[in-house]
Parts: sequence; C-alpha cells; structure tokens
Amino acid sequence: MQEYSVRRARTTDVPKIQALVAPLVQERILLGKESVVFYEAVQEFRVIEDADGALIGCGALHVMWEDLGEVRTLAVTAEWLGRGVGHALMDRLEADARELGLSRLFCLTFEVPFFARHGFTDMGSETVDPLVYAELVRSHDEGVAEFLDLARVKPNTLGNTRMVKRLV
Repeated sequence: MQEYSVRRARTTDVPKIQALVAPLVQERILLGKESVVFYEAVQEFRVIEDADGALIGCGALHVMWEDLGEVRTLAVTAEWLGRGVGHALMDRLEADARELGLSRLFCLTFEVPFFARHGFTDMGSETVDPLVYAELVRSHDEGVAEFLDLARVKPNTLGNTRMVKRLV
C-alpha cells in the first residue's frame, strides 16, 4: 500500500501550500509569494497527500517558452524528507512537461544534489537564441528573469544555482 499520492492542486489547497512553504521562506530557501500568485498558478501545481489526506509536498511546472519549463516551489514537509516524496513530485512534473511538449526544464535552487540526481546540471552561462531572448526579456515573470540571469533579480539568486535538464 502506497503511503502517499500525487494529484493536481485545487484552489482549496492554496492555504495548505502556503503553510507548507512558509518554513522554507523563513529560511530563505524559497521566495515568498502573495496569495494571489498561488491562486493564479494553482493549475501549475501538483500536491502530494499522505494516507490521511494531509498535504506533505508540492511542486509546480511553469511554461516559459515553447520548449522550456521551470520547476517551481518544490517543497516537502520536514517529516517526509528522505521518503521519496520529492522524487515522486519530480517524476510527475517531468511527465507533465513531456505531455506539454517541453524538451528542457529549468530550476533555480539551493538543493543542487537533489536536482543533480534527477539529471539537472549547472547551466553556467548557457543562454537562449537571441530572438528567443528578445521575447523572454519582455516577460514580467520573476522566474523568466532568473533564467535569463537579469541584474534586477540578482538579490533573489544569490547562493542559488541555475540548473537545466534536457528531457529525452
């Protein structure tokens, strides 16, 4: 019998997602977001519930371009760390990315070993085609700015690693 299950997030999950990520925001591992941002992006989220229905993990897949998505707000409760919850979330988000036709995933993270185990590598100075860059730079999305390594988001990215994975 499985101890947990993954499903699409619902609007009623937003307060639970916020409560789940709050300790990570306090530790400056994740950036804090307003409630409205979570509600606007609820369709991007997957959540994991334990056998009793308690929310124990979350993660989002945000499409940035025709071939590129970002894994965002990946979090697991402290009690469930090391029990495969994060891996189950990543597997589901990667399946979602493939279903959408994406061929690359991006993340900005302090958790380099976790993402490396999932095939992500430090993207270093990797960039995109100049025409795509010209389109992406118009976005008001902070994740896009972080992907492009724009100066205005440098305070958000200090200590984080920009990682990318090519999906096969």
